[in-house]
Amino acid sequence: MLGPVIASRPRSSVLARRRRALAGVGLVTALAACGGGGLELARPAPPPPIVPGPDRPVRWAGGEAGLSRAADAQMVTIPGGRSIAGSTPEERAAAYDEHALTSGGTAARDGGWFDREEDRHVVELPTFRVDLMPVTNAAYAEFVADGGGPAPTMDEATWQAQGFRQRWPDEVVRHVWRADRPPPGREDHPVVLVTWDDAAAYCAWRGEVVGQPRRLPSAHELEKAARGVEGRFYPWGVTFDPARLNSAVGGPRDTVPVGSYPDGQSPFGVLDTAGNVFQWTATPWPPRGPRGPRMTVRGSAWDDHAGLGRGAAWHGRPRTARHVIVGFRCAAPGAAAGRGRT
Repeated sequence: MLGPVIASRPRSSVLARRRRALAGVGLVTALAACGGGGLELARPAPPPPIVPGPDRPVRWAGGEAGLSRAADAQMVTIPGGRSIAGSTPEERAAAYDEHALTSGGTAARDGGWFDREEDRHVVELPTFRVDLMPVTNAAYAEFVADGGGPAPTMDEATWQAQGFRQRWPDEVVRHVWRADRPPPGREDHPVVLVTWDDAAAYCAWRGEVVGQPRRLPSAHELEKAARGVEGRFYPWGVTFDPARLNSAVGGPRDTVPVGSYPDGQSPFGVLDTAGNVFQWTATPWPPRGPRGPRMTVRGSAWDDHAGLGRGAAWHGRPRTARHVIVGFRCAAPGAAAGRGRT
């Protein structure tokens, strides 16, 4: 349940910040008009390097993979070219205000969550493909059954040792697999409790299944898939809308089946880039630092409030973490004949 609204941040102040945020991005949004052609006026920044796959070899042993094949056939093609990434100080300030209004607290502002975002700029990416929706428990179960990786299990001691705040009895246990099978009734929910390496291994395994390379999307690929060319704040526009994503604002405080919020689709038609679960990417954290023990995640989760879920928001997680708010989707380079949504 939400706490009291912060009295020192009246709604009029939030609206004023939002207007300033919109004014601050008006020029770059105009540059993005006409399919992004105006972005040719800007000099793109090169994206940071990625980790292309897991540290272990992966092969398909020939097991059943029908659901994984079906998900692969629904990949969405994101056209190459320039797009807007990052955020302005005005957007971050408005996001802090929205988070305070919906959460009743100042955790985001106190922790400087949005100060980690890149300054608004132009990036240029080649054409790539990305999953329509995050990988489900049922699809991941094919990978587990084929010997590709461990089931997403967890015990209370291990959970507590990770230091996460979600409560074991009523927010974690329901996600734990038993006997290498997903919890009953959650087959279509996004798979969680997977490390970065296991997520990367699933994508590599699916690539073996379909005969084409698959990997996790980079942080900038996932941002473009979520925001479109013009760099929307949220996949649907400027303002947080709890009806368009699974969040702590009016949501069930739990994961839901993927694709449950079609009105939250991105400009490219990609679903669930905000809400339900954060998503692993192939980009190390910090993005332009040396490869270390942390990887970048994007999006937001079922227990998050406004401000999170914006395309510019990102942060790092230990690559060994197994969390109930982090899932993933797969990506591929280029376009495949007969594939993708239009």
